[in-house]
Amino acid sequence: MIIKRMLDFPNYGWRSAFDELERMRQDMDRLFGQVAGRAYWPTHAGVFPLVNVTEDKDHFYIRGEIPGMKSQEINISATGRNLTISGERKIASEGGNVRYHRREREDGKFSRVIALPSDIQVGKIEANYVDGILSIKIPKAEEAKPKQIIIK
Repeated sequence: MIIKRMLDFPNYGWRSAFDELERMRQDMDRLFGQVAGRAYWPTHAGVFPLVNVTEDKDHFYIRGEIPGMKSQEINISATGRNLTISGERKIASEGGNVRYHRREREDGKFSRVIALPSDIQVGKIEANYVDGILSIKIPKAEEAKPKQIIIK
């Protein structure tokens, strides 16, 4: 048992197959990054826009970051328990002869569907957009609000 641990028998001197796969993945990332003119793949925040969803007894609140847009460029729609935020962000071009060292600001169309845990009153939704922050106040449907039950 001691000799097996000391020599790592039967794997002495061999690397794991997973180590080799990880090395190949890193090589492929480096290769494709060079072909695309980038040192590394761009990082993405994931789903855009980033939002926080909170609730109290009567409302849901959604606050999202959508910088660089005008309120007329943002579309909000609601059906059932889902709220959709969509639009198209346009970023001015820096020109045709520029070489990016880092490009993290993306432009293009986006759509984000947020599923809420209970029914909402679609006709009473309020939205506000100030300094790149979209704030949406969504009233809960009456049947979704907690009811106080009196004990007899």
